[in-house]
Amino acid sequence: MSTPSAAGSLPVAEPSRVRRAALRLIRLDGRAFAAVIALNALAAGAGLVGPWLLGRIVDEVKAGAGVGAVDRLALVILAFALVQLLLSRYASYLGHRFGERTLARVREQFADRALALPASVIERAGTGDLTTRGTADVAAVGTTLRDAGPEVLIAAVQAAFILGAVFTLDPLLGACGVLGLLGIWFAARWYLRRAVTAYLDEGAANSALAEQLAATTTGARTVEALGLERRRLEACRQAVEECRRTRTRTLFLRSVLFPIVDVSYVIPVAGVLLIGGVMTQGGGMTLGTVVAAALYLRQLSHPLDTVLFHLENLQSSSASFARVEGLALASRQEPAGAGPSVPASDRLEVAGAHYAYDSGPDVLRGVDLTVQPGERLAIVGPSGAGKTTLGRLLAGVDRPRAGTVTVGGVPVADLDPDRLRERVILVTQEHHVFLGTVRDNLRIAAPSATDADLHAALTAVGADWIGDLPDGLDTDLGPGGHRLDGAQTQQVALARVVLADPHTLILDEATALLDPGTARHTERALAAVLAGRTVIAIAHRLQTAHDADRVAVMQDGRLTELGTHHDLVAAGGTYAALWHSWHGD
Repeated sequence: MSTPSAAGSLPVAEPSRVRRAALRLIRLDGRAFAAVIALNALAAGAGLVGPWLLGRIVDEVKAGAGVGAVDRLALVILAFALVQLLLSRYASYLGHRFGERTLARVREQFADRALALPASVIERAGTGDLTTRGTADVAAVGTTLRDAGPEVLIAAVQAAFILGAVFTLDPLLGACGVLGLLGIWFAARWYLRRAVTAYLDEGAANSALAEQLAATTTGARTVEALGLERRRLEACRQAVEECRRTRTRTLFLRSVLFPIVDVSYVIPVAGVLLIGGVMTQGGGMTLGTVVAAALYLRQLSHPLDTVLFHLENLQSSSASFARVEGLALASRQEPAGAGPSVPASDRLEVAGAHYAYDSGPDVLRGVDLTVQPGERLAIVGPSGAGKTTLGRLLAGVDRPRAGTVTVGGVPVADLDPDRLRERVILVTQEHHVFLGTVRDNLRIAAPSATDADLHAALTAVGADWIGDLPDGLDTDLGPGGHRLDGAQTQQVALARVVLADPHTLILDEATALLDPGTARHTERALAAVLAGRTVIAIAHRLQTAHDADRVAVMQDGRLTELGTHHDLVAAGGTYAALWHSWHGD
């Protein structure tokens, strides 16, 4: 289950799921967590000795005790204060270690879930939301685990022990202290009811702003070329205004909470002194008891200050944790009670497939297609005919609105990411070079590949430039290292494909940045290296269709022609017109 989110955005986990996730993290390091609680309890117990002994000193002095008795009690107070300091210090040390280990688990889990997200989910949500969750939200959770969490835990234990000590001294004074703190309870309750929603809204606004800024900077050249500067600036201003509005809301909540808290600290101390004074005059309690109770309640302000100071962090990090944990809800999940599906073969079948983007009109209309294992199929057609959309369905990126797209009888979109990548890989002209060496970039696809395997893959895609690099496979790529041009980046991506050795390869303009001669050589080399594998090429150069076993012609979202190159040319239909136009006939 998840709380509602904006259309297209990543989901947010509901509170019950967040609580279960937090308890799971605690159980993974349960001994350390138990040790932190135990040490905090001992430290809190040691801290209770001082006010109680100070009350004893008051009573002893009133009874006429000598300086020696007072000095002995003062030394005991000093000793227990030192014990409390040492216990609190070690508890804080263990708490920080617990927090760092738990944060490492959160980061690793986030990375695993992000890598498991279907491409369609990321495309709909935008990189801004995912980036904000992986940076600001994870950092907020880390701050709580490392700093706020341990400190609040310590403060909560101390507050509980202090209130228990006041009730032990005198139940009437204890009740007076608790009643005096009701203002804090009501203010905190009012705050908590509103804070989570407010901080979730603030996090969503931050994600939306990050997405607007990322889209504007990434497409800066397009914005400038089309004269969209004013429109993009207005969109960014609206996102900034939404961020300001949501942040003002959380600031208002804090401005109500903290003044009430400051006033509420004085009330229980004043009440205990007034009631205690009356009881002392009547002989109902000693002056030392009243002093000790007042000191305890005054001492209570420190742990409560700590809890309330971090209350904002706790609410903010709770919202952040809900956003981080929500990533699991967007990951591909196996149906309940069903085991992982294993395709019976590599046969791809499309039956009555319809597809529409964002509830718009269908861009695919009743497509039927069967691709046999080992076949080389070219998909051609005019711009907007639905070629790329069909390729995305075949690769399991998107799911058809109606009809089925299966591999070996199993819906492609239902395969878990690891099995999907073994079966089908979609390669487009959008590629990425990761920070690291050439070897690091290639071994992403095959971690156990040898240098000979890497060189063979580069040779297969025509990347002869590898021999010109200063350190060969050990050459650093990216900022501060060697920068690859667009064609070289495409060849690195294609070399990864060779190393991954999928059963089915879908090429969507994967060689668009290569010159025609190199592109044709690369496609033929891939076909040779992946002999026996299925290769589906969304062809914009019809020479690719000429080399294919069959050609599928798309027009207006429908498959209108299917056959060999020679048969389709002879038929004199749409493909023949495209072929003659390509050759200038």
